[in-house]
Amino acid sequence: MPEKTLDFGKYGARGIKGSEAVARKLDELAGGIATPVTAKRGLIARLHYLTKSAKSRQAAKDAGLTVTDRTLTAWLQGKRHPSKANLQRIEGAYRTVRRHNVARHLLARLNADGGTRVEIHPLNQSQVPRRLQRVVEYRTMNVRRWDRIVDAWATADHQALDDAWTDTIVDLGSQWGQYEYVTNIGFAA
Repeated sequence: MPEKTLDFGKYGARGIKGSEAVARKLDELAGGIATPVTAKRGLIARLHYLTKSAKSRQAAKDAGLTVTDRTLTAWLQGKRHPSKANLQRIEGAYRTVRRHNVARHLLARLNADGGTRVEIHPLNQSQVPRRLQRVVEYRTMNVRRWDRIVDAWATADHQALDDAWTDTIVDLGSQWGQYEYVTNIGFAA
């Protein structure tokens, strides 16, 4: 069994960790507010999402948005505008609460009908000298159990997500280490 990649990109290969690609795809599937938080419409939509109930307000506080109710009201009414740091906190809290809210539904969709077919696009070796290039090809696999992956994604635990994804790609066989870094991972639910 191959070891994990220790010095990725040393010879010019380009790509991202497979777990990061999975997180991006899960974020895409989770959907959400498309307007950026820096636009008034995007800010107001996120604030409404984070303050629509006592439960969502508490979740926003747990996620790092620790401003007073008076400040939130002023932002919602347009009397004051959040600083750049608070805009980042609002975006982070929104992503965290959104992930938590959709995780159960997304997990059910991904596990339905025996799992979800995943396409793995290999890393980009166009900048690697020819003699050092690996033979890496496009692969597909069926992921049957998404529980650990979705739980790690929902809690934003990057290490747990990486571990869960690595445990999943071991099913590719003896060359699973070639797919630790990829250009893209695609699946639909």
